[in-house]
Amino acid sequence: MSVSTAAADRTVCAPLAVLGRDVSVPLVTGGEVSYAALDYAASAPALQRVWDDVAAYAPYYGSVHRGAGYLSQLSTDLFENARRTVEEFLDCRAGDQVVFTRSTTDSLNLLAAALPADCQVFVFETEHHASLLPWRDARVTYLNAPRTPGEAVATLERALAGRDPQGPALVCVTGASNVTGELWPVRELAAAAHAHGARIVLDAAQLAPHHPVSVQDLDVDWVAFSGHKLYAPFGSGVLAGRSDWLREAEPYLAGGGASRKVSRRADGGVDVEWHDSAARHEAGSPNVIGAYSIASACKALTEEGFDTLVAREQHLIRTVRAGLAEVPEVRVLSLFGDDAPRVGVISFVVEGWNSSHFAAALSAEYGIGVRDGLFCAHPLVRTLLGSDPETQGECGAPEAAPGEKSLNAIRVSFGAGTPDEHVERFVRAVRELVRDGARWRYRTEDGRCVPAV
Repeated sequence: MSVSTAAADRTVCAPLAVLGRDVSVPLVTGGEVSYAALDYAASAPALQRVWDDVAAYAPYYGSVHRGAGYLSQLSTDLFENARRTVEEFLDCRAGDQVVFTRSTTDSLNLLAAALPADCQVFVFETEHHASLLPWRDARVTYLNAPRTPGEAVATLERALAGRDPQGPALVCVTGASNVTGELWPVRELAAAAHAHGARIVLDAAQLAPHHPVSVQDLDVDWVAFSGHKLYAPFGSGVLAGRSDWLREAEPYLAGGGASRKVSRRADGGVDVEWHDSAARHEAGSPNVIGAYSIASACKALTEEGFDTLVAREQHLIRTVRAGLAEVPEVRVLSLFGDDAPRVGVISFVVEGWNSSHFAAALSAEYGIGVRDGLFCAHPLVRTLLGSDPETQGECGAPEAAPGEKSLNAIRVSFGAGTPDEHVERFVRAVRELVRDGARWRYRTEDGRCVPAV
């Protein structure tokens, strides 16, 4: 990158204020350094604004929907307004439902439980396990990893052309890979699905924090995402989309809130009339603070403007990719190639290094938090690494000592709250570790590589 380009990039915008930006962590070599959180793909730090909004609401916390008191009514309004905020954030259609869940995983399991009988599901092997695994009661066709966006569309079209045209079908696809960060051709995949009478659900866990997601523009039937990747606290998620399958399915959880009317029968049994609204799948006392925090994050990102956020993130991506390209021992993992559009998620391996050892050294010697492993996308990472699909591996590190070959990769990820200094420190650390080696000794403990004491 030229000096003039780098200078221009720095003028894009400042990072958004996030929790933890001033946290210092100890280095094994002595002293402390500000923590560089570069694991956004797992969990992004909460926006300071989101935390402030939640703190301001906390004294007014109350049960929702059934309370007569002022705080209950206030909380009910706040909860339902949060639903409308998410509808606007996702540009939902009239009649779509927004169901609050615990996470993307929970959302997709909810949809899996609502599938019509004898539904066929089509899913690429490249999906996160949250998208790959919930469809246990359906007929599932797993599609091989494509090497171009066009091949992805063609692969799906061939698979759909061979399906039973009379029965229901669902396609599940990611918007942005949690391993490579590459954007998938969602609009084109949706068109292919609909042309063959199938519906499509978008796993937007990695897309929504980085790019605008419009249900109408992408023409998807459902969207799922998690609050903890959208700069909100843990424990909240969303499934938004068409209401008919959700309305016709048995409630995801049976209990209060999902039921409209419960009565005893003459024979001693119980008759239940379930709600037709989103409440049908929100039994129990809902996570009001979680829903409010998602809505707060949606507002913050919208008001900041995705054009501004994307421009800054692309600057960070260029910085990291250019830095890694200068280290011959580093191989960046990719399905679609170097020119593919992507979000701030980059996975790589380093020749001569066990990935857990490398990640441990980044943390212990530089105060940089990244992720190593298979990233809960085992088939994809194995495909990218060219490994035997029968080889055992875990989401975390395997039992491999420093220097031994590992099945895993290293992932660096960032977003709206990442300062330039964090990615610059990361690039410098990679260069120094490859050139000079680790300055500390490490050992394997409970499957993790840790500094030896």
